Amino acid sequence: METQMSKTHETTYNAVFAHPIAHNLQWHDVRSMLSALTDVEEEHNGNLRFMRNGETLTVHPPKHKDLSDVQELMKIRHFLERSAVPVEPTIAEGGHLLVVIDHREARIYKAQLHGSVPERIRPYDPDGSHRHLHNVEDEANGQRQPEIKSFYEDIARSLSGAEKILIFGSSTGASSAMDYLLAELKENHPDLARRVVGTIVVNEQHMTEDQLLAQARSFYVANEH
Repeated sequence: METQMSKTHETTYNAVFAHPIAHNLQWHDVRSMLSALTDVEEEHNGNLRFMRNGETLTVHPPKHKDLSDVQELMKIRHFLERSAVPVEPTIAEGGHLLVVIDHREARIYKAQLHGSVPERIRPYDPDGSHRHLHNVEDEANGQRQPEIKSFYEDIARSLSGAEKILIFGSSTGASSAMDYLLAELKENHPDLARRVVGTIVVNEQHMTEDQLLAQARSFYVANEH
């Protein structure tokens, strides 16, 4: 996420992408978050034009304090998706990484660091429905659509500097985002697939980040060669 955002901006940013759709967003907060990320121009008719990385969003400020128009919220969400800078590798060379993945996002941690702040990668979600990845298929040939492919490519890009990779997921088999990721790495990034040292099913919704990292460190210690 963009480093110029404050904690309040990050909270608002995450609320824009919340599912179910948030109905208590304040326009003042959304405008402040957008202003932190974009160049802003006010048009003569009162509309605001936000510009970032070649993309433009025009918003007519709501009359009320809250942003209750779902279509307007979706426009903002899509603009933020389109104008995002592609994820660059941020993990130090030689690191032991933990990937916690489900159908909504992947979180990548430096497993050695206590209190590691994860890099979060989310699939492109054009209609805001957060469809499960394994259900997003092309009817013609059964292949996953390009936006899902890009999700795995973004993950692979961020893992490029890893020495070892441990993956936590919530399930296995056809419905498992963890298994999809491993299959994609084996098919398209065999060098990264060889660095995967384990895949473990965890109930991550009932685990804190400290607990996830502690389990990852225990795994790495137990499997040192």
